[in-house]
Amino acid sequence: MPEIESTPDAPDTPDAEQHDPSVHVLDARSLRGLAHPLRMRLLSALRKDGPATASQLAAALGESSGATSYHLRQLAAHGFVEDAPEHGKGRERWWKAAHAGTRLDESLLQDDSPETRGAAAAFRHEIATIHTQELNTWLGDSYSWPQEWRGGASDMSDFTLRLTPAQSHELIQRMHELVNSYRDAPPSEDTETVRVHTHAFPRRGSTRP
Repeated sequence: MPEIESTPDAPDTPDAEQHDPSVHVLDARSLRGLAHPLRMRLLSALRKDGPATASQLAAALGESSGATSYHLRQLAAHGFVEDAPEHGKGRERWWKAAHAGTRLDESLLQDDSPETRGAAAAFRHEIATIHTQELNTWLGDSYSWPQEWRGGASDMSDFTLRLTPAQSHELIQRMHELVNSYRDAPPSEDTETVRVHTHAFPRRGSTRP
């Protein structure tokens, strides 16, 4: 399912996923609880790499275990993560993501209250930052991958279209449906985890002089 960055996980997912129990739909309260850079990185790490302790996540993210422990408890208070006792060893507390993905309720983007607008902006900017970091990481080490992955199996494209809001919404839905149709593809020896980013937005002005 979509992550927040996705995946922490994409904010906007097809209508068919709106009632999927594996997708956490953000309301105003939970949005404010998630809209913090470290919390989003923690949630993303748990979704991508599986259960972990606060100490393990601190080492992976370059943070202190005190900070990761505090923000994990805040994520738990808002229902994003939960205990993973099946992984526990001794007194270590293991955490896991409570949902496979997160969706931002579109009504929140129409909420003009300063608190909600600020939280929504922080949430979406952090997703953009994560996408940029992931892309830069790929570009930096792409030559360590086999030629098959450096060729047509990876992509960095952009397009300019003339669309109405309804047409843009339809395009987004159809792109998401196509991506989701590959989720149950049977794995093989050359299967790797592939990150797919989609961005669609209107712009003003022209590049012409």
